[in-house]
Amino acid sequence: MHISEGVLHAPVLAAGAALAAAGLGVGLKKMDHERLPQTAILAAAFFVASLISVPLGPAKVHLVLNGLLGILLGWGAFPALFVGLALQAVLFQFGGLTTLGVNTFNMAFPALVCSWFFGGLVKNGGGWRPALGGFAAGFCAVLGSALLVAFSLISAGEEFTNMARLIVLAHLPVMVIEGLLTAVVVGFLRRVRPAMLA
Repeated sequence: MHISEGVLHAPVLAAGAALAAAGLGVGLKKMDHERLPQTAILAAAFFVASLISVPLGPAKVHLVLNGLLGILLGWGAFPALFVGLALQAVLFQFGGLTTLGVNTFNMAFPALVCSWFFGGLVKNGGGWRPALGGFAAGFCAVLGSALLVAFSLISAGEEFTNMARLIVLAHLPVMVIEGLLTAVVVGFLRRVRPAMLA
């Protein structure tokens, strides 16, 4: 779901960079130093998971894990995703440095929104509610990212409209898989390490 270099216009790139920088600033300010190792491990998990892509029609899809990062890190999802995306851009030319701000915002903002909406359900709910909150966070974070990527592409011109639709449709199975994976991880953490969800 990376947007490559040379696709977006300068105003969109500038807006994405400004929003990502604001998110990074708040994320770094709110980050507890004791949670830095957890943030680093989750950034590494995102980096590795998104390297494994599966061709689906003319697009390639991969796990994103931004819903899980949002639930576990809150605002810390911005720095974690920024580091993973920056390494992918530099090492593997996924995305690019000029689109790093837009790509970071497209991944991190839905993660943050899902932490606001579903974090309480995951952390404080009883019975099946934490698993439901985890599924919703995983599903909706990928959906939000796909929609933001689609809007970013549409802003580049009508010739990208079909690609924007394709990105959203191709990620429908990923949304379900991410939802299930996030629900399983949330259930596991509630049993063995509930402090990670605090």
